[in-house]
Amino acid sequence: MSIEVKVPQLPESVADALLAKWHKKAGDAVTRDENLVDLETDKVMLEVPAPASGVLKEIRIANGATVTSGQVLAIVEAGATATSAAAVPAAPARVAAEPEIANRQAAERSGPAARRIMEENKVSPADITASGKDGRVTKADVIQHLNKPSVQDALPAVKGERSEQRVTMTRLRARIAERLVQAQSTAAMLTTFNEVDMSAVNELRNRYKDKFEKVHGVKLGFSSFFIKAAIEALRKFPAVNASIDGNDIVYHEFYDMGVAVSTERGLMVPVIRNAENMSMAELEAAVSNYARKAREGSIALEDLTGGTFTITNGGVFGSLLSTPILNMPQVAILGMHKIQDRPVVVDGQIVIRPMMYLALTYDHRIVDGRESVQFLVAIKEALEDPARLLLQL
Repeated sequence: MSIEVKVPQLPESVADALLAKWHKKAGDAVTRDENLVDLETDKVMLEVPAPASGVLKEIRIANGATVTSGQVLAIVEAGATATSAAAVPAAPARVAAEPEIANRQAAERSGPAARRIMEENKVSPADITASGKDGRVTKADVIQHLNKPSVQDALPAVKGERSEQRVTMTRLRARIAERLVQAQSTAAMLTTFNEVDMSAVNELRNRYKDKFEKVHGVKLGFSSFFIKAAIEALRKFPAVNASIDGNDIVYHEFYDMGVAVSTERGLMVPVIRNAENMSMAELEAAVSNYARKAREGSIALEDLTGGTFTITNGGVFGSLLSTPILNMPQVAILGMHKIQDRPVVVDGQIVIRPMMYLALTYDHRIVDGRESVQFLVAIKEALEDPARLLLQL
């Protein structure tokens, strides 16, 4: 029985997708739910699985084509078996096929992000030690393999001293560029700064981090403190939790917090919905899970939609100060930065404290300067005295 392989239904915000790569060719045997092809949208990479076990009878759309929801990509003949070459002796055929089968199986267990890096660097997945679930090769595994001295020595020899490569901008990168230019040309963006003494948060984390991880099964990081602090500040200044829809200002009475995650494909902002109802452990687990899914390329489209406020952390890369760009149509974004020991004056004395610069970029069409400054001060006060988060002060 012939079964059509179709482009899955794309969300309303996604008009089409790019057919990035076929993982099978016509005549290959396939198994049910095995990934056949990667589709790249302006937000995520989608995997299209085989609808049944059998043979990939026909491929109708080639790599690099633009496709839309419901479009037929290929035909699978359910229940059929792939034709084998009878003239090839059985034993040598098995020996020759084993590395190829191992490579294919290892590649199929890899996420789209890891596969793309392997293909770009012409690395066999069978040569990489997998650390992911069920033998999955992760992006980190590939990078660790490429950073080995022997591999690094081989790569320059292949690429040459003055090589260059021209590649088409990915859909995600093109969309990011479009949104950033839109934000700069549409919004009246202004950034205000402050700094926060992280001594109290550091002390609290050091005191309870081991017990926290033992009880909740997740590490106690900084994300939950900043999300909680931002929510309390947003309660006090609702204009910062608003968005613009045409000529209307929409004041959100819920707190869907976007947390920016850097991936090799570009910046993604997964959204933690109703974050105000979540505990510190639930927030840490959500951030960790979304970051892993984003880097593996397995994040869903619905995880990236919506959001009322965004937090981005350039400090993980060593950034000391920056001016983040709005995530439209939101009207504000909070930038975290590197924690650095610096001399500060406390009660007339010069002391060394772990300090972090905070940046709030806001849309001056909606948020006044007074509100933006007071909002950032509220976050500073909550982090310097974490008891305020518990008492909602």
